[in-house]
Amino acid sequence: MTQDNFDPTVCRQLECLAVDEISITSKSSVFETPWFKLVGKSVGDDVALHYSISTLDYVSVLAVTPNGTFPLVRQFRPALEEFTLELPSGHVDLGESPEQAARKELHEETGFVANELILLGSLSPDTGRLSNRLWCFFAPRVAPNPPDDFKPQPDVEPLIYDKPLRNLILGEPAFSSALNRATILMAVAGGHIEL
Repeated sequence: MTQDNFDPTVCRQLECLAVDEISITSKSSVFETPWFKLVGKSVGDDVALHYSISTLDYVSVLAVTPNGTFPLVRQFRPALEEFTLELPSGHVDLGESPEQAARKELHEETGFVANELILLGSLSPDTGRLSNRLWCFFAPRVAPNPPDDFKPQPDVEPLIYDKPLRNLILGEPAFSSALNRATILMAVAGGHIEL
């Protein structure tokens, strides 16, 4: 149903389905690694388990230099078996706030420092399988730290993207992360930057 042919009676009919009465009746960890837990959950009277992954929250940072370029990273992603271009991103460690994690990841991965971080919002990376959150940030006017203070990670190549943001989203096949694109689009929708 599109917004153009919206029918309020359908919504009233859907409310009768009592979706709000569904609940988790049991859950347990069925497999654990240092990075995530696989959790089996019983939902209502359903005998089949529903599986989800419990992992740390993520952060993603759209950083912009004073001259309008974008610090990015290039790295090999084993899950995709290819190199990707990405925004500085990472996990929120235990005891760390999303803002602290965003500052840390930006500096560790690119050598840039954010004087200002604007929270764009918090999203669910995958409502069907992941229980964590993605915290999206915009960092205007980032500055490089003194070179002596930055040691690139061996598996993450920092780079500066000097083409328009629109090219990054539409013309760079290696920039394929839906979560990174969401961060950019939230910054655009919030009026922080233009495509």
